[in-house]
Amino acid sequence: MTESALPEFDDPALDPSSPLSVAIEQRDRDTIAMVRDAVDTGRITLAYQPIMRATDTDAPAFYEGLIRVLDPTGRVIPAADFFGTVENQELGRRLDTIALETGLKALARVPSLRLAINMSARSIGYPRWIATLRAGLDSDPTIGERLILEITERTAIVMPDLVQVFMAEMQRHGVAFALDNFGAGYTAFRYLKEFYFDILKIDGQFIQGIATNPDNQVITAAMLSLARHFDMLAVAEAVESAADAEYLIELGCDLLQGYCFAAPTTRPWWHETAQNRSA
Repeated sequence: MTESALPEFDDPALDPSSPLSVAIEQRDRDTIAMVRDAVDTGRITLAYQPIMRATDTDAPAFYEGLIRVLDPTGRVIPAADFFGTVENQELGRRLDTIALETGLKALARVPSLRLAINMSARSIGYPRWIATLRAGLDSDPTIGERLILEITERTAIVMPDLVQVFMAEMQRHGVAFALDNFGAGYTAFRYLKEFYFDILKIDGQFIQGIATNPDNQVITAAMLSLARHFDMLAVAEAVESAADAEYLIELGCDLLQGYCFAAPTTRPWWHETAQNRSA
């Protein structure tokens, strides 16, 4: 190949020989190594965040269990810092399994708890994950009706037939399903009709600052209309201010989640209750 025929890359990150590409690859390798070590040594936990009723913002409707990795110093690392790197690997399936195991234990421990756990559609075919789910549902007849599985929009539309069959089976056990991060860039509206999700979670990019952002107001109103049409509860993600919360309540949003109400915590109230009982 002559010099004039060499490929040109408008984005340096696409050139595998560029310093930026090398740095990104090294960062990803370091992230994978860190997560694998945390999985192998048991430094994985859930951080729990309440999802509040719009009709009573002091009363959680349910909680979401968010996967967290602890680095060797004990520092908590949120999923946004690592999950995108490992999501398409078996390591992502192992994380989904640990999250599900941890969530099922919490549901078994606290009969009043309703809990949402994140999953990738890719985990449906992972033997350990599906075995963990079936064992949890068989262990307690109330767990199914208290479990919500959140599937990201981007993975649901990759394998729609598999997801549909899985959802139909689990909904017979009482399990509810939430479509997570709706509107984040992979929207295929026809799937709202085909999948029968119970909950629609509106991506935070349309929620933050909505009280003063006309574009987000129009987009969110349209998403709420879709949710109502398909008989889904609508959750506004990333609600960070009282003004945004008030606007969303007036707009008719069913549920609110965000730092305006509570940050995710690895020490939820039921952990404290258990400690007090054992003291």
